[in-house]
Amino acid sequence: MRRDHRSYFIKRLQHRFEQRWVEHFLRPQLDALGPAYRIMKPWNLKLYGPNIRLGSCVHVVTTPDRPVGLSVWEYQGQVGAIDVGDYCLLCPGVRLDSASGIRLGQGCMLAAGAYLTDADWHDLYDRTRPIGTTREIVLEDNVWVGDRATLCKGVHIGENAIIAAGAVVTHDVAANVVVAGNPARPVKTLDDPDRPRVTRANLFADPAALAEEMDRLERYLLGGNTTLGWLRNLLWPRQGD
Repeated sequence: MRRDHRSYFIKRLQHRFEQRWVEHFLRPQLDALGPAYRIMKPWNLKLYGPNIRLGSCVHVVTTPDRPVGLSVWEYQGQVGAIDVGDYCLLCPGVRLDSASGIRLGQGCMLAAGAYLTDADWHDLYDRTRPIGTTREIVLEDNVWVGDRATLCKGVHIGENAIIAAGAVVTHDVAANVVVAGNPARPVKTLDDPDRPRVTRANLFADPAALAEEMDRLERYLLGGNTTLGWLRNLLWPRQGD
């Protein structure tokens, strides 16, 4: 698709349908879901287990071929938990698997295909025993995890840290550090104290005003579209559509 052919009416209708889906099917499965969330194509958000909490202004982006999975496992009295802080972003293909705890601070961004796992999921010597060794994962505020990066059990990621695409993190990462590689190693520090930091918390400082601005933008971008034109594009697309 070269551009969005939906009319403003159709896009708002789809948005309301997604919200109704979340409230009907997903909220009952969650221990908490804060206000001003946005979950795109929520039928592709797969939840399993208890103790899953999403904060305020959380955005989850899914696609049919890249669902987002949040799974909490319980075994012999041990149970995990997933806490996603306010203003966080989860992109297509993100997976969080917990047997003890995964905690994301405010404004964390997990790019497509990122994987966080707080357990080995099998014992090293008894491969029939589930879970194995497990230790909590903690991401402090404003951590950015790149495409296909993997964070392993027990790691603590300091605020503002960046995990490069494809990195495998097996040890703690200090605040304001960029790490890359397998295993991940520091490659850069964010050491400019005079440069202002703009985070997702700044973006959502006034959720109502932001929603109004986004609505005006959608009206402008989709202003020339019609519902009949959208249907025509779905059924009889033309060269250049």
